[in-house]
Amino acid sequence: MIFSDPLIRGTLIKRYKRFLTDVELENGDVVVAHCANPGSMLSLLEIGAEVWLSPARNPKRKLKYTWEMIRIGDALVGLNTSLPNTIVVEAIENDLIPELAGYETLRREVKYGKNSRIDILLESTSIPICYVEIKSVTMSRWEKTKNLAEFPDSVTARGAKHLQELSDQVADGKRAVMLYLVQREDCVRFAVAADIDPTYAAELIKAKKAGVEVICYGCSVSPEAIKINRKIDTVN
Repeated sequence: MIFSDPLIRGTLIKRYKRFLTDVELENGDVVVAHCANPGSMLSLLEIGAEVWLSPARNPKRKLKYTWEMIRIGDALVGLNTSLPNTIVVEAIENDLIPELAGYETLRREVKYGKNSRIDILLESTSIPICYVEIKSVTMSRWEKTKNLAEFPDSVTARGAKHLQELSDQVADGKRAVMLYLVQREDCVRFAVAADIDPTYAAELIKAKKAGVEVICYGCSVSPEAIKINRKIDTVN
């Protein structure tokens, strides 16, 4: 996924009220940017860190910038949770995810289950329909284990519900895939943070036993683009 407009560099002052971020631009101006990440952002909120913002295309939008990424150590981390679906769709269309190859059609945000929408629905006349749920992974707790990406960074009842609904699709004879997208280059392994959300971890174990497939891919992250570039091993 290539950014439509050049990103703007700044320095993180603070994040507050979940969706607001104060950033000092290189010219000294302080702006309020939209934080497109509702999670706790554990391991990401380093005051004084380099950040990158995208400018709003709509001149009438209240907040003129969106916070897209932050530099943690030597690595940039993509934190906008509205982008992973597009990143994965582009990777599927370019045959970068072998596990999801061979389908004739791809649809996004299709209603299914109990009042839910699946991120990607893959269909073909020759192979079973495939439901793909995508989770954005940004957390890496360096003090715990280096180079390990983890999800979730806070309790996610919604995420547990998605796992249950994926299991229901498998029981109905369909294929279901849980795809974790690591939007950072400094991680080589992935694990579920059971200490943060033991319920989610337990539901994932149940889902895998039910036949839900679990895969994880990492991205290259730069101010120009975020693209899938490697498969990442899961450790639990």
